[in-house]
Amino acid sequence: MGRPRQFDEDVAISAAMELFWRKGYGATTPADLTDALGVGKGSFYNAFGSKHALFEQALRRYGDERVARLTAILTQPGAARKRLQAALEQLATTSNRHLRHRGCLATNTAAELGGLDRSASEIVRGIFDRMERALQSTIEEGQRNGEIVVDRDAKDVASLLLTTIVGMAVMAKTADRGGRLRRVITALMASF
Repeated sequence: MGRPRQFDEDVAISAAMELFWRKGYGATTPADLTDALGVGKGSFYNAFGSKHALFEQALRRYGDERVARLTAILTQPGAARKRLQAALEQLATTSNRHLRHRGCLATNTAAELGGLDRSASEIVRGIFDRMERALQSTIEEGQRNGEIVVDRDAKDVASLLLTTIVGMAVMAKTADRGGRLRRVITALMASF
């Protein structure tokens, strides 16, 4: 009988997520992972199988957390339009500066592995689909309440918002000294 695991797998996945988010998939080595997780090589491979298998788990974890954060903003009380704006402003706030410089792990993965890694691309697509559905639901609520014009298809507007969020995540990785993100939010909110 083998020895019992000496680490918490849930904590290890979170640590791997942080490492992949900071360095990217390609730049993260198995040695980086075993160091960050505090496990030996054998334990690492017994628990996760491979670097890629752990990356998939970490990316799914990130997606679940990202969608949960967006949903929490979009389901708060108040006007639908204000909740949509709050979701966009989360990317521009100075309190998230440390996160902005790392970007979005899903967006980073799409840029690094999109078209090259089918399983990672499917996970990212799933994250973006869930985000878009959450945005669409809030837009539809705003249309029912008369806050958002009904002459625009809610799914089209949700796609526009999602694409803007993804683009803002890329732009936020650089210094935003000129207030570009805030200008984007203002222009986008005026468009529907």
